[in-house]
Amino acid sequence: TDKRELKARIVGFDKRTDVAVVKIEATGLPFVKIGDVNRLKVGEWVMAIGSPFGLENSVTAGIVSAKARDIPGDYLPFIQTDVAINPGNSGGPLINLRGEVVGINSQIYSRSGGFMGISFAIPIDEAMRVADQLRTNGRVVRGRIGVQIAPVTKEVAESIGLGKPAGALVQSVESGGPADKAGVEA
Repeated sequence: TDKRELKARIVGFDKRTDVAVVKIEATGLPFVKIGDVNRLKVGEWVMAIGSPFGLENSVTAGIVSAKARDIPGDYLPFIQTDVAINPGNSGGPLINLRGEVVGINSQIYSRSGGFMGISFAIPIDEAMRVADQLRTNGRVVRGRIGVQIAPVTKEVAESIGLGKPAGALVQSVESGGPADKAGVEA
């Protein structure tokens, strides 16, 4: 809040996570402690800091609803909360009551464009893995199998002779992908 403006150089950017690493030349910058997402508990209080609708340094609070929420079309295990996140909060920190950053506020579920009680944050350990790769390589490298999977339901388990629902069902195999080349079949 000291109103300094600094020039930055983009070291790397990852579109999938919307995480970037920028380098600035400065000293005496404040910083926050990175928390341990493994210690985060469902039901724990967290808060978001940001500038929703241009209102700088706004803080909202809520609880963690889920720690590894899958969102269709996304490949990240999001932290789901009921912390009010609105335009201007994205990219800001999700902080636990120990003052540690446990996530980066990323998305809301909304039918109106405004906050409706469900928000999502990128777990800080995932963001730090991305940041480490960006610092080292300037880009993120991910493995890919080339299959679409679904859970093994009770009905599927019974139909293929499994004793109980376990594992993953390969619904389809990408033609020419790694799984196809290895002989994996749907």
